[in-house]
Amino acid sequence: MLLSAGSVGCISVDVLGGGANAPLEESLVSGTGGPKVLLLEVDGVISGADVAPNFLGLGATSMVGRVREVLDRAREDEEVKGVLLRIDSPGGTATASEQIYTEIARFRDERGVPVVAQLLTTAASGGYYVAMAADQVQAHPTSVVGSIGVIFTSMNFAGLMEKLGIEDQTITGGEFKDIGSPFRKLTGEERAQLQSIVDDLHGRFKEIVDLGRPGLTTEEVDAVANGRIYSAPQALEGGLIDSIGTLDDAVKVLADRIGVPSVQVVAYDRRGSPRRNLYMRSQPVAPRVAGGAWGGVEGGAAEYGAMAALEQLLARPGFHYLWWPGLMGQR
Repeated sequence: MLLSAGSVGCISVDVLGGGANAPLEESLVSGTGGPKVLLLEVDGVISGADVAPNFLGLGATSMVGRVREVLDRAREDEEVKGVLLRIDSPGGTATASEQIYTEIARFRDERGVPVVAQLLTTAASGGYYVAMAADQVQAHPTSVVGSIGVIFTSMNFAGLMEKLGIEDQTITGGEFKDIGSPFRKLTGEERAQLQSIVDDLHGRFKEIVDLGRPGLTTEEVDAVANGRIYSAPQALEGGLIDSIGTLDDAVKVLADRIGVPSVQVVAYDRRGSPRRNLYMRSQPVAPRVAGGAWGGVEGGAAEYGAMAALEQLLARPGFHYLWWPGLMGQR
C-alpha cells in the first residue's frame, strides 16, 4: 500500500505483513545445493536499544534483539550447519557488543557449527569484538579493522556558561552523583574514577581478543590493542585476521570447514524484504521512504536507521566500543 506524503515522497506501509510480529521467513541468498549456512549480519551501530519511530513511523528493532531472534529461528532448523557472520560496523555500546558476541558464541557451541566472519568496509571496536566469536576471521582487501579500545565521551560547557552569565545550580546527594556533568570540569578524582572503568572495559576487550585470536600472545594483544585502526594487510600481518578475501571466498571457507563441496546460504527476514544475494542488507521493520530526505526505497530506511541509532546511542552517557573519529574528545 502506497500513501502520498507530499514533498517527502511516498511511504510504503506493510499492512498485511504483520510488521514486527510477523514470523521470519527463509530466503535463499546463494548456492543451489549442500547444507545450509546462515547469513547473519552485524551492520551499523551496535546498540541494545530499539530505534524509536520518527514522525513518519520509521524505526527499527535493536541489533541485539534482531541477532537473538535470527539465531533462535536458526535453532529450529537442524539443516543449518554453519554461520557466515557479515560485519560492517564501527562498534557501539560495550554491553550490546558483549551481548551479540555472547549470543553468537553460544549458538556456535550449542550446535557445534563453524562460524566464519567476513569483515567489510569497517569492523572496528565493537564490530571487531563481535568477530571474536568466529572460528575464522577474513577481511575484505579494503577493510578497516581494529580500534581495540574504549571511549567515554563528555563535553564541558563551563567556560561558555560563564561568558553567558549562566550558573549551574545542580544539587546532588552523593559526592560523585553528577560525575561527567557538562556544566563543570571534572575533578582529578572523578577523572581517575572514570578512567578506572574505561581500563576495566578495555581489559575485558583484550580478554575477548585473547580468546578469539589464540595465535597471539597476551603481550602481542596488548601491543595491538591501543585503539589504532589497521588496513586489511596490516591486520593480517599483526595476526588480527586469518585471511583477506571476498564474501564468496568466505562461503568457500565455510564449506571447507563443514567438509562439503558447496553450501546454500540462507537468511531470515520479514515478509516483503527477501534478500537475493550476499550483499543485500536486511530492511528495518518500518515504513520505507522513497524519494525523500533519506534517498530511495532500498537505502532510505537503512540510512535513517544508522543515523538514528547513533543519535540515540549518544543521547545518553555510556562507555562505548566505538570508532567514530568525529566523537574523539580530549585525551
